[in-house]
Amino acid sequence: MKLKYGILLLFVVFLSAIYCSIFFGGSGTLNWSEINSANFIFWEIRLPKTLTAVLAGFALPTAGLLLQVLFRNPLAGPYALGISSGASLMVAISLLAAQSIGFGLFFGKSVLIVSALAGSFAVTLLLLAISSRVRNNVVLLLIGLMISQICAALLGTLEYYAEPGNLKNFVLWGMGSLSGTNYKDLFILLGFILISFLMLLFYIKPLNALLLGDEYARSLGFTISRTRFFLILISSLLTGICTAFCGPVAFVGISVPILSRILFQTSRQEWHLLSGVLMGSSLLLFADAISHNLIPDSNLPVNIITTLLGAPVVLYLMFKTKQW
Repeated sequence: MKLKYGILLLFVVFLSAIYCSIFFGGSGTLNWSEINSANFIFWEIRLPKTLTAVLAGFALPTAGLLLQVLFRNPLAGPYALGISSGASLMVAISLLAAQSIGFGLFFGKSVLIVSALAGSFAVTLLLLAISSRVRNNVVLLLIGLMISQICAALLGTLEYYAEPGNLKNFVLWGMGSLSGTNYKDLFILLGFILISFLMLLFYIKPLNALLLGDEYARSLGFTISRTRFFLILISSLLTGICTAFCGPVAFVGISVPILSRILFQTSRQEWHLLSGVLMGSSLLLFADAISHNLIPDSNLPVNIITTLLGAPVVLYLMFKTKQW
């Protein structure tokens, strides 16, 4: 597909997804005539949820793309490598353990933000340290899956001993949701994403160079260790902040960059970043609308929809002979 026409088409799909999320992303359908300054459902429920989907759709595919380039593995992603699991584990500690002694109640959502960022950054640093010794991408992916299972085991232990009220809150959070954010949360989410994207602007050229190998990037004068650190920092910030507010949303971070490479045969990562944010936002917006309308009078967790939409893309890649 030609790049410019493809981006234009994705933008049209993105606008259509916003329309579906606002007007069909709830228990009832809104009409244009109902949107006014006094419409509580639009201003306090639908619009914040739609903006959350857009911001998360910007962040997760970007984090996935950075990790895939960094580890040179098309199956790398925040969910597959255990980064989301690390963030979830730290959030579980804050929700299940800290709230039992009143610590979480005192600091509110700031505990979730700090915990998710710390967990995602710790797992990513661990993976980078392991990648310096393990050169096989498949082995590295399996190690990421094992880290994810270890985090899940620790998380299960916390759930087993948690108080029923705290456990229910965490289980609902873990299913993934675009609801529950207010405008204050959106400003925090937007702030972290803007900072991350501003940092990323300085690393577009090193990102393109790393795709061709460390030696090539080093020959162009880039400092590999510093570049890796900042790419890890950016991906951890994006994954952690989205996990804090939306829960561990599956398959968006891994499937969208893959789909972008399937559709657009270019080695310039800035184009994949642009197509990724449009596709990621559209995927979450449509997933939100589907989750409210697939089963009458029932709202499915957004994780179910993103998995059903994203998993086939990953399976398609696994059966392709040419992965990049």
